[in-house]
Amino acid sequence: MKLATQPLWLVGFRPFFLLACLAGLALPVLWALMFTGHLALPAAPVAAVQWHAHEMFFGFGWAVMGGFLLTATKNWVQVRGYHGAPLVVLVAAWCFERVGMAFGGGWPAWLFWVSNLAFLGTIVGMLLATLLRHRQQDSFRDNYFFLLILPTFLAAKLLVLDATHFHAGAVMAVGLFRVAFLVMLERTLTQFMKGVFQVEILRSPRLDGAIKFSALALVFEPWLPIWLAGGLLLACAALLLARFTRWKPGLAMTRIDLAVMYLGYLAIALQLLVELAGLLGAHGWTGSVSIHLFTFGVMGLIIPPMLVRISKGHTGRKVAFDAGDKLLIWIMLAGLVVRVVLPQLAPGAYMAWVHLAATCWFLCFAILGGRMLPRLLSPRIDGKEH
Repeated sequence: MKLATQPLWLVGFRPFFLLACLAGLALPVLWALMFTGHLALPAAPVAAVQWHAHEMFFGFGWAVMGGFLLTATKNWVQVRGYHGAPLVVLVAAWCFERVGMAFGGGWPAWLFWVSNLAFLGTIVGMLLATLLRHRQQDSFRDNYFFLLILPTFLAAKLLVLDATHFHAGAVMAVGLFRVAFLVMLERTLTQFMKGVFQVEILRSPRLDGAIKFSALALVFEPWLPIWLAGGLLLACAALLLARFTRWKPGLAMTRIDLAVMYLGYLAIALQLLVELAGLLGAHGWTGSVSIHLFTFGVMGLIIPPMLVRISKGHTGRKVAFDAGDKLLIWIMLAGLVVRVVLPQLAPGAYMAWVHLAATCWFLCFAILGGRMLPRLLSPRIDGKEH
C-alpha cells in the first residue's frame, strides 16, 4: 500500500492529532528543563522564551488547529477535503519547522525562513482556498472569522520571532486562538447540550456577534489605546459571563466531559479579566498568569477532550468518555492548578511547580497519544472511507 493511501493520511486530524500529542508531551518538558537551567537549546535562532512561546502556539497549537480545521472545513463546505500526498507534505513541513526552530541558528537566513514559513503559509492557503472556493455551500455564515484570523496568524508568528515585538506577537497569538476557540465553542456546546440533555442553550446572533467581534478587536490589543483595550477586555468578559449563565452550566457540570469544556469557556473570561488587571497596573502575580491561564485553562482543558471526541467520532466509534478519557481531564485540571494557582500560594517553590505542570502535560498527551494511535492508524470501523 502506498504511503499516501494508508489510513493515517485519509483526513487531516489523523496525522496532526498525533503530532499534537508528540508536541504536547515533549515541548513543556523541554521548556521546564531549559527554564531551570538543565538544558540549553542546541543552536536555536531565537531566545529560549521566544522558542517556548513559538513552539507552544505554532508547533503544538497549530498541530491541533491544523488537524481540526482540515477536518472541519471539508464538512462545513461538503467536499472530500485534503488527503494523501498533500497531508504528507504538510506533515513534512511541520517537522521541518521544528528542526529549524531547534537547530536553525546556524543556517543561512533564507533556509531558516523557508523552514519557518512553509507549513503555516501552506496550510493557511489550503484552508482559505477550501472556504473561498466552496463558500456558496458553507454551512456556517460566520466562517468569515476564519478568513480574517488565519492569515493574521502569519503576522503574529513573525512578531513572536522578533525580539523587539515578542510580547505583542504573543498577545496577538493568544487573541487569534481565543477567536478560534470562541467560534468552536459556540457550535460544539450547542450540539453537545442538545445531544446529551436534549436542551437548547441561548444562541443570540447579536450577543454571539458582539462577543466574537470584541474578541477579534482584541487581537490587536498591543496597538490599541489603553482605554479602548481595557473597555474591550471588560466588555468581552462581561458578555461571555452573561451568556454563560444562560447556557445551563448546572446541567453541564454533571458530566465531566462537558464540564471541562465549560471550565475552558470560563477560563477565557477569567483570562480577559486578568489581562485587564495587568493593563491597569496590577502586577503582583507570580509567573505569567495571563498567558498560562490561557494555555493551561483554555488550550489545556479544551484540547484533550476535543481530540478524544474527534478521534472517536470520525473513526466510526461511539463518542463516550471512559475512565481513561476522564483521567486525561483530571490530569490537565491538576496541571492548571499547579501552574497558575499554586505559584501564588507558594511562590518559593516556583521551579518545582513548573516541572510538575510540565509533567502533567507529558502524562496527559503521552496517554492520549497511546490511546489514539490504534484508531488513527486503522480504517474506520463503520466501513466508511474517511
